[in-house]
Amino acid sequence: MEGCLTLVLLSSIITLTTSDFETVRLVGGNSPCSGRVEVHLNGQWRRVCGTDWDVNDASAVCRELGCGKPLEDLGHALFGQGSEPVLMDNVDCQGSESTLENCGPIGRGGNNCEEARVRCSESTNYRRSRLVAGSHLCSGRVEMYFEGQWTSVCDAAFDLQDAAVVCRELDCGAPAQVLGAAAFGKGYAQIGSKEIQCRGNESHIQFCPSSNSHKTNCTHENDVGLICSAYTDLRLVDGPDMCSGRVEHQFLSKWGTVCNACWDMRAASVLCRQLNCGIAVSVVGSDWFGEGQGEIWADVFDCEGSESKLSECSVSSWSRAECSHRRDVGVICSNSSLALPGGLVRLSGKRQCEGEVEVFIHQVWRRVLLDSWSLAESSVVCRQLGCGSVLSFNRSSSSSPEHSHECMRGFQCSGSEAHLGNCSSPQTVSCSSFPQLSITCLGRESIRLVGSGGDCAGRLEVFHNGSWGTVCDKSWDIKDAHVVCRQLQCGVALSNQQVPAWFGPGSGPIWLDEVACEGNETSLWSCSSPGWGKHDCQHENDVGVVCSEFKEIRLTEGCEGNVEVFYNGSWGNVCWNQMDGDTVSLICQELNCGRSGIVSDSTPRVNSAPNWLDKVKCRPHDSTIWQCPSSPWGQNDCSEDEVAKITCSSEMIFKSFNMASVVVFP
Repeated sequence: MEGCLTLVLLSSIITLTTSDFETVRLVGGNSPCSGRVEVHLNGQWRRVCGTDWDVNDASAVCRELGCGKPLEDLGHALFGQGSEPVLMDNVDCQGSESTLENCGPIGRGGNNCEEARVRCSESTNYRRSRLVAGSHLCSGRVEMYFEGQWTSVCDAAFDLQDAAVVCRELDCGAPAQVLGAAAFGKGYAQIGSKEIQCRGNESHIQFCPSSNSHKTNCTHENDVGLICSAYTDLRLVDGPDMCSGRVEHQFLSKWGTVCNACWDMRAASVLCRQLNCGIAVSVVGSDWFGEGQGEIWADVFDCEGSESKLSECSVSSWSRAECSHRRDVGVICSNSSLALPGGLVRLSGKRQCEGEVEVFIHQVWRRVLLDSWSLAESSVVCRQLGCGSVLSFNRSSSSSPEHSHECMRGFQCSGSEAHLGNCSSPQTVSCSSFPQLSITCLGRESIRLVGSGGDCAGRLEVFHNGSWGTVCDKSWDIKDAHVVCRQLQCGVALSNQQVPAWFGPGSGPIWLDEVACEGNETSLWSCSSPGWGKHDCQHENDVGVVCSEFKEIRLTEGCEGNVEVFYNGSWGNVCWNQMDGDTVSLICQELNCGRSGIVSDSTPRVNSAPNWLDKVKCRPHDSTIWQCPSSPWGQNDCSEDEVAKITCSSEMIFKSFNMASVVVFP
């Protein structure tokens, strides 16, 4: 058996499997980075004998704990004598292992031996966080070091700001996913009595404010997990200069290419900005800069396009099965010698891959006219923007007075160019001479939830072959719903909506039926199904999903009453502490109840709902209540007479969907 060693000891056959022990710690020192070596097995900490213990073995321990390198060989009395039983002896590491359990072969030791001891280089500047039981060093159950011991963290007390600091402290890039409900198994460390409240820009957890935890009902069932992107560097290679080439990322110290199914113009814009290469001109395929070798990183970088570096973009996993080096993506930035004048293009529609065509000429964005435009030019634009192939091009239904009165016409492309700058030179003409041009590209496949007024609940729709379609509820269960919520970064599924078309019937194609997920996939595309368009159902069977991160706000009596928010599956109160006129006005505007309101002096009607939010204080630039600073969810000491009740200035214009009517099934 791989990873095992069979030993003859006291006339018995004893087998020790390295993967059986769960983690390692150093005890008896003045930090988690120095002390006696102990490993955890079957619920108990056990000592490690120091027979043949050397710097290679110590290196694995320091590396696993994020404590740098071993400093010295220690005398046996420095950290005292342990009382735990001995687990193993004759540890044999080569010096490159990331964890002690990767070393071998390992023997079982007797109780009478000198213990292995380590002092690591970061003993005086140690990390206070670690990720345990993940698939690599940058994923796993979150544990933090407080008051001399490692503690697990409650999922309700951990947010993306905290996650950003943990990933940064561990040199693991940006947070990709925060997972609750013991996604990486239940821990055995003490449940933390402290909660951190990071702003998100701290370099280490020790610089974040902390307070005593109010989560008295937390158990190891609520241990939070974290997956960091683990991307630490990037480059463009095999181009004529540093501002164009094949995209390569460094992930856990390994360089790899990026799949073109996982890359778009917004991500390219951020990359060019990060490399001080101007702005993105084009996203190209492997035919431009050749196929790479080695690893292929198939994660999707979900950028807005305005970020200063890729680590500020959220990262979600994509199916590895559809990627090969033939799909390695390349980027041309504006500071590259390949970026010819007139090559910058954008689409000004509601979605990234559709809208009116605009080109950047003489420092001004100008619309393009439909005259003399063909499928070849459309193909170049869609390819340049990383939007796949062309779905359609036609006359624009609108024109914008904010743009220049001069437009462009006369582009002539063969269809194989990387960007419009490689096509023949256009002419500048009056915008009134011909109709303006609009393009719809196919884009990459995506999913969305619609019909609830929020992004994290609604009818499930998937984008395929140029159009949005629904999913049939046949064989659909809570595991499938969990995958949808995970892919959308909306937490976990609250329920499996058994009512057909709960969020209303959709229209258009029914793309999927009999979806079967295991529940641990990161994308719906990793689940099995009969195939695109294969179904025997109607839109009356369209499936709906409600995720835990779905948030909604309401007033209990139309445009007046108690302020309540829907979060984590239930309605709860908002308290009025620090609530001012800007906050009340924004609530009224968000509910279509007028532009202003007042906090009512009448006694609010209070039920047994939880007090979800307190100290909500909106700023002038906030456009939704969810952008306003507040106390953490559920962390307050509000009394019944502090529940907010407001009256808005006019009648409510009812939304098409009201979460007050939703029944969340257990």
